[in-house]
Amino acid sequence: MLVALLAEGHALVEGVPGTAKTLTVKTLARIIGAEFGRIQFTPDLMPSDITGTNVFNVATSDFTLRRGPIFTDILLADEINRTPPKTQAALLEAMEERQATIDGEVHILSPLFTVLATENPIEYEGTYPLPEAQLDRFLLKILIDYPPVEAERQVVANWDAGFNARRLEMVDIRPLADGDAIARCRAEVRQTRMEPGVQRYVVDIVRSTRAHPFVLYGASPRASVALLLCAKALSALRGREFATPDDVRDIARPVLRHRLSLRAEAELDGATTDAVITDILQTVEVPR
Repeated sequence: MLVALLAEGHALVEGVPGTAKTLTVKTLARIIGAEFGRIQFTPDLMPSDITGTNVFNVATSDFTLRRGPIFTDILLADEINRTPPKTQAALLEAMEERQATIDGEVHILSPLFTVLATENPIEYEGTYPLPEAQLDRFLLKILIDYPPVEAERQVVANWDAGFNARRLEMVDIRPLADGDAIARCRAEVRQTRMEPGVQRYVVDIVRSTRAHPFVLYGASPRASVALLLCAKALSALRGREFATPDDVRDIARPVLRHRLSLRAEAELDGATTDAVITDILQTVEVPR
């Protein structure tokens, strides 16, 4: 999630219910001192519930803008695949352009605006597959699995000791940064170097997704740019001023897993996008 934030992108977080996806996003917003907004996606959610709408004010005989929850810094789009595609698409302009159009008028969003969307696995009842155009707007797709046994035991112990994830304001979480600090960090990421050989490695990985026999539709050139940005952000988080092939390899799965469409016969045989990416990383030559 920090990689997405520093690379000025958005992240999709997938996991079964109850694995602290929402809690993680809310905690991140508090740590960076950002304004936090949340949309609980439901089957009856309307696009205007996301962007806002103009409401007629009887007292002034004029329309007043009632801003929607996207006018914030960190937006939690909770269970985004619980709502139909028409409403999901209302996020597209905001995610891509960082602006919202309401009744023909363009409104600029916060410079820090970042969407962290959670979704349940598609095999769960009441879910709608995200449109490919919207999936491609997410810089990363993060998978959250069940925690290890010791971590789950610690969760139980914390709750028994009085911790309540629904009352996060009671926990002493102090901001470690602010909007200006995030802006400086983003500037440092943009200054992070990537040698031409590593750039070619990025392109070779992405282009290999289009030729893999299990893949119906491979990753687009936008994925090449996303992989470059995320590798640079990961390198900066690791305290380096240049991105390495290891940075590219380590972030390749989150960047690419939601940008590939597998052939039906490959899926029937149990193939996954992560397995395809692993195969590609093992075959593409690493620059020396």
